[in-house]
Amino acid sequence: MSEALRCGFAALVGRPNVGKSTLLNALVGEKLSIVTPRPQTTRHRIIGVCFLPDAQIAFVDTPGLHRGEKRALNRAMNRTAAAALEEADLCVFVVEALHWTAEDDHVLKRLERTGRPVILAINKVDRVRPRERLLPWIAEISRRFAFADIVPLSALKSDNVEALKRAIAQRLPESPALFTEGERTDRGLEFRIAETLREKLTLELNQEVPYGVAVEVERAAEEEGRLEIAAVIWVDRAGQKPIVIGPKGERLKRVGRAARLELNRLLGRRLHLTLWVKVRENWADNARDLRHLGLE
Repeated sequence: MSEALRCGFAALVGRPNVGKSTLLNALVGEKLSIVTPRPQTTRHRIIGVCFLPDAQIAFVDTPGLHRGEKRALNRAMNRTAAAALEEADLCVFVVEALHWTAEDDHVLKRLERTGRPVILAINKVDRVRPRERLLPWIAEISRRFAFADIVPLSALKSDNVEALKRAIAQRLPESPALFTEGERTDRGLEFRIAETLREKLTLELNQEVPYGVAVEVERAAEEEGRLEIAAVIWVDRAGQKPIVIGPKGERLKRVGRAARLELNRLLGRRLHLTLWVKVRENWADNARDLRHLGLE
């Protein structure tokens, strides 16, 4: 690396379901954030580090900023996202091409208050048909705020993500290296296991138990050449437990199998999962439970 490094934190912010987690994974080149079609899948702040020849960028994936804070979990997620904004050197405002909503306005107002430079990342441009619709829409959005840069891209296809990296890097402060080579994330093994399980649960359950599920890894130990994992799936109502388990335990088996195969690939090692489903009444509205589960 050259001596004049630019290093800093870039917060990926936006309303729910615009592709922030997919974008983080594309920017760092590996899967750090789980991805599902369900809004508000991301609950935590996750850092992913990208190393360039002349820069180190710490991307901060955040929960989607949203209105209607009905539950303590929603309020905690908004606080997590707001804190990331205040700590970042700049903000990457992720929006969906041709789809500007009142929630996007809400996020932009929050960004204006931070005083940080804001780069607009227009995601999902691969879905725009015909393509000629994109430029007039970008021109209209650019009048809403003095964006430091505007980068159309597709996180899913990794199209133009290099342009976003360059736009961010040139606006970061000069600094000694903040991270060592190979230091990709601030999240440890147990967090990644719990999140992978929650991703597979969300995909399997679809609409049935939308937000009442949390995962806690109780034990992770090396035994006989493989990683032994014991994890609890928490639901917030007794009636949700049989839904998660499924007839004759088949749904839970499918979730465990899908998570194990994904973790084998991500971690490059053999592992065995033991899962329990337990009830913690109204955990998403209980501040103590949110702290226990690392959500507050």
